[in-house]
Amino acid sequence: MSASQPKLLDLVRAGLRCRHYSLRTETAYLDWIKRFIRFHGKRHPQELGAEEVAAFLTHLAVDRQVAAATQNQALKGLLFLCCTNQWTNPGALSGQRNRSASRSSSPGRKSNCSLPT
Repeated sequence: MSASQPKLLDLVRAGLRCRHYSLRTETAYLDWIKRFIRFHGKRHPQELGAEEVAAFLTHLAVDRQVAAATQNQALKGLLFLCCTNQWTNPGALSGQRNRSASRSSSPGRKSNCSLPT
């Protein structure tokens, strides 16, 4: 990666701000993305797939004993990473939704902003 290209987390941060997410949501999503990357030995998300997402969420549930809502927030942070085209494996997250997430009816945020690629 050259010095002129923005870093992954900077691109995600720009996407969150462009879509007018709250500062608390931005902080939470970036933290979950960082934890996901650290959990997998600082590998780039483009190298990771569905198995790695499942392993991370299982780690949160079994080893860290977090609540379902916390797992859902972590998943949504990873979904945002996917939606900003910084993760080229969108199929990796398709089957990772839990029951509480499928019941939620929060509308998706739409935006006309363009992010640097």
